[in-house]
Amino acid sequence: MPHNPIRPWRNIERRRSRRIMVGRVAVGGDAPISVQTMTNTLTTDVAATIAQVQRCAVAGADIVRISTPDRESTQALKAIIAESPVPIVADIHFHYKRAIEAAEAGAACLRINPGNIGDAARVREVIRAAKDHGCSIRIGVNAGSLEKHLLERYGEPCPEAMVESGLDHIRILQDNDFHEFKISVKASDVFLAAAAYQQLADATDAPIHLGITEAGGMLSGTVKSAIGLGNLLWMGIGDTIRVSLSADPVEEVKVGFEILKSLGLRHRGVTIISCPSCARQGFDVIRTVAALEERLSHITTSMSLSIIGCVVNGPGEALMTDIGFTGGGAGSGMVYLAGKQSHKLGNDRMIDHIVELVEAKAAELEAKTASEAAE
Repeated sequence: MPHNPIRPWRNIERRRSRRIMVGRVAVGGDAPISVQTMTNTLTTDVAATIAQVQRCAVAGADIVRISTPDRESTQALKAIIAESPVPIVADIHFHYKRAIEAAEAGAACLRINPGNIGDAARVREVIRAAKDHGCSIRIGVNAGSLEKHLLERYGEPCPEAMVESGLDHIRILQDNDFHEFKISVKASDVFLAAAAYQQLADATDAPIHLGITEAGGMLSGTVKSAIGLGNLLWMGIGDTIRVSLSADPVEEVKVGFEILKSLGLRHRGVTIISCPSCARQGFDVIRTVAALEERLSHITTSMSLSIIGCVVNGPGEALMTDIGFTGGGAGSGMVYLAGKQSHKLGNDRMIDHIVELVEAKAAELEAKTASEAAE
């Protein structure tokens, strides 16, 4: 049985968008949906920021954004970019000159906020710097920082105001013959963000950066992001995503991939299917899954693993996964390979043995991919 079976009822038809480049990463068009995060170190602490960028890249981040609130930060950016394994986006608020300095430092993309970047003349200077240094631009609209005239007109942040803000700035970029841009319309309210993104998707063919901003802590932020981003992605909207959590940026990357994996939009690492456990369990499911998640975190090859405590659903789940373990009785369970019963295994050896099986399967799949690429 294939390790990633394609079923027609799972297919998501993605919105057609233009393709741009953020450094060497394609965004939009038929490019894979990229996963972003943002550092939370002081940018002027070059060593700490580089270390965090590298950890995020190992976790799978395709793009990393870095805040550049002052000249010292943009000065530090050049050294950070030199050591970064992924393209760096410079996050700009208020001071348009920081965008120019970031472009000069080698940023792959400049994020500007229409609500605080300044007038069209300042935006034109940013555009000139982006052209001169090969940067793309993200128009980053936030419900919490809309332009004053839009708030006066609409009375409060609303989808119409957010989309109007974004389209106004698209016009400025296009009027200056600049087309390497993407756009976001973020809000912390899931309904507001979803409505704004749906309207935006109908109004432009620009690549869309999805996010529920200021979503909250690890648990609440994950839930809000999964609901908000998941529904939009299911509708085919979104070319790159960032999950905003009050947590380690590495966790944002992990959650982002899990959202995409659950929709079949990206495949990376081991997807564990496990039961919540109950009195029928033949082994400690919760402890086992926690241990396997940690010990298999280095696997980047896509595959599926089922860990089920008893025989009610275990054999059925194992039919659909690359490797499976179903709890039985007398301190042992059944190992399944490619959906078929393979051998019994004692619970005391389960974790080590499953890790060995997964690593062997990953090596097999990697070798197969390399062979197919060479043909």
